Amino acid sequence: MSPDLDLTGAATAARTPLRTLLALDGRLFEAAAAWHWPGAERVLPRLSRSANHGVLWFATAAAMAASRTPRARRAAARGVASLALASLTINTIGKRSVRRARPVLDPVPLVRQLKRQPITTSFPSGHSASAAAFATGVALESPGWGAAVAPVAFSVAMSRVYTGVHFPSDVLAGAALGVGAAFLVRRLVPTRAQLRRRARPRAEAPALPEGDGLVVVANRASGTAERVRALHDALPRAEIVECAPEDVPDELAKAAARARVLGVCGGDGTVNAAAQAAVRHNLPLAVLPGGTLNHFAYDLGVEDERQLARAIRHGEAVRVDAGRFATRDTEGLFLNTLSLGVYPELVRVRERWSRRIGGWPAGVLAAVRVLRADRHPLEVELGGERRPLWLLFVGNGVYHRMGLTPGRRTDLADGLLDVRVVHGSRKPALRLLAAAVAGPLTRSPGHAAVQVNRLRLTGLAPETPLAYDGEVTAVSGEVELEKLPEALTVYRPLNA
Repeated sequence: MSPDLDLTGAATAARTPLRTLLALDGRLFEAAAAWHWPGAERVLPRLSRSANHGVLWFATAAAMAASRTPRARRAAARGVASLALASLTINTIGKRSVRRARPVLDPVPLVRQLKRQPITTSFPSGHSASAAAFATGVALESPGWGAAVAPVAFSVAMSRVYTGVHFPSDVLAGAALGVGAAFLVRRLVPTRAQLRRRARPRAEAPALPEGDGLVVVANRASGTAERVRALHDALPRAEIVECAPEDVPDELAKAAARARVLGVCGGDGTVNAAAQAAVRHNLPLAVLPGGTLNHFAYDLGVEDERQLARAIRHGEAVRVDAGRFATRDTEGLFLNTLSLGVYPELVRVRERWSRRIGGWPAGVLAAVRVLRADRHPLEVELGGERRPLWLLFVGNGVYHRMGLTPGRRTDLADGLLDVRVVHGSRKPALRLLAAAVAGPLTRSPGHAAVQVNRLRLTGLAPETPLAYDGEVTAVSGEVELEKLPEALTVYRPLNA
């Protein structure tokens, strides 16, 4: 049986080999219809229906994200992004470019046929494209999860031939498009493995095979009891202190006075407090990620308790930089970022709502409210010139951004402060969005970036909000920022 194909504008001379390929495709379809697929009658039609509108893959992504491992969450997000790109391409270009009729169902046993037959054109297979895109996207981020998802994706693709709704070439073309979409997403947003970390200075740190001498202070509000228990199981002689957020600074001070190694479990604000205690007492720091973002731990290369326990058992550690800010009345450290302008207000709004609706929804709500508010830009003297700014961002180390995705650092001991400025104008939201899209090193009238090791800001109005590592304080007059090279020793698996 030869399928009907309408290729508008195709040259007559090219139709003979094309018709030969289509005839072969038709014969393969008939052979598949006649072939007995053991055990497939109950499985493949249902599997095919479950993949309608990507429902199967969204459910799979949700299950992966529920595992609470960072790599699984990244793999799920990459799989969904790849699926979205493949579906968009299929629906806007693929189906409209080649208007191929669906196969005739006569050779297909009735028990295999779908109750609802698709009404769109046949080439290429959207189900196959989505399946291949999701599985490939997942595998590029996590080969383990990719191996688990791949058999399901293959079965979905094969189900389209089995149920008689696609020719084999439709499935192959759809799968190829899906794989291409996943690699395009990887090109736009590199995987964690592609962001190569430079070799950091290795540091001497105590090896604690059983955790003897390790005191871990855990912020109870972070909901990390399970991770803390797992770390204690791996290092049974470690001391664990769980406390409320308001008690964290006091407990860290007490722990630093008796510990050989100071440990901390919580978000970036809690880690910041632990880093200050570790620097004061000249102690190595062990960081177990336990917050919403965990920028420092993830950029360091520590994603879970297994990696941290392995590093502590073997004494694997590196030295990293810290940033320091100082005013006439106060000073502090920052491990990730410091900012002035709209971001401190965003942090305040986010913290106000995070306990009610969760961290990520609160962050979105805060961004919308802050950017829509009628406000005046911040006035700062920078480089001897007074300038209006919507945002001044200072990173502890150079951040590598990919469009609108969160930035990452590949070197936490580069000796640099990553300074970015979004200048004041009448439309802050537009300028901030343009700065995010353009990337970190773009120079324009609206935004600019530079790397330095010291920065001095003057002329700040009284009680100007300053955000650092998710915390907010008030500053006035003058603020000095400087880099403290290799100020902190931190445990990290050397092969991470």
